[in-house]
Amino acid sequence: MIKVGIVGGTGYTGVELLRILAGHPAVKLTAITSRGEAGQRVSDMFPSLRHRVDLHFVAPEDAALEQCDVVFFATPNGVAMKQAPALVAAGVKLIDLAADFRLDAATWEKWYGMSHAAPELLAEAVYGLPEINRAQIRKARVLANPGCYPTAVQLGFLPLIEADAVALDHLIADAKSGVSGAGRKAAVANLYAEVTDSFKAYGVGGHRHLPEIRWGLSRVAGGRNIGLTFVPHLTPMVRGIHATLYARLTRELSEADLQALFETRFAGETFIDVMPPGSHPETRSVRASNHCRIAVHRPQNGDTVVVLSVIDNLVKGAAGQAVQNMNIMFGEEESLGLTMTPVSP
Repeated sequence: MIKVGIVGGTGYTGVELLRILAGHPAVKLTAITSRGEAGQRVSDMFPSLRHRVDLHFVAPEDAALEQCDVVFFATPNGVAMKQAPALVAAGVKLIDLAADFRLDAATWEKWYGMSHAAPELLAEAVYGLPEINRAQIRKARVLANPGCYPTAVQLGFLPLIEADAVALDHLIADAKSGVSGAGRKAAVANLYAEVTDSFKAYGVGGHRHLPEIRWGLSRVAGGRNIGLTFVPHLTPMVRGIHATLYARLTRELSEADLQALFETRFAGETFIDVMPPGSHPETRSVRASNHCRIAVHRPQNGDTVVVLSVIDNLVKGAAGQAVQNMNIMFGEEESLGLTMTPVSP
């Protein structure tokens, strides 16, 4: 059994990790930390986990995390990097759901406004997008779980860039997210009365996920520069990300050619579903599942290709992908514990 600890178990990604890992046949949950909720039974805070998780929250210093095989950090940015060196030295594998290990130190400081506390671990940290980095993930000690927007956007652009089929200087990602992407915290902007019956863009001048997406796509493109306009939006729903992606074709590809390109690239990928031609995937079709559904279009047979990519931001965009990475790191079947059917309605 894989002995698992979770740091920061009171947020949306934390409880999603608990939900998934509670049904994982190869996992033993050993510790859930929360300084503010120490001593409280997990199922008292999250009644959905009654008779599923029989643990109490404990303070981080009392969690004996060094005795775990792997520790998930479902914490705000800047937390995992402070605890990572001691855990790695103790032989514990680390999966960070925040951004601490996704970027180089200089880029991190620019976008997150703080110095990196463990720059020595950045060089070995592996970016955990399995559809690209599966071989490296198998050997990882420090795993940077991708962001939610970067997951949906990169998976949608991936086949086009790998095939050198689109211009890299003018990619556009128009993405929408549910409110849970902002985290489980008190904030006026996230109140029901503020969000419902409304729709807005944010971070137009530069969102923290922009450098992560550019870096990931540049690696796929062999180090070439990526010209990306990324505009996120907040939508009045709890879960889900819908990314509408635009790129200009650089060679003649029919809609049938594009469909074949995507189907071939993702053949055998358990969690990527390339939809039939003409499809318009909905966020509710992936709710509470680890799937990414993708549809590709070439409107009016023009030179623009449009890709629609939908995920659940808390699952494939966070906790589910983290468990998928854990399975790879420990030599388990990649889909173990992740075969849940999407919830509808």
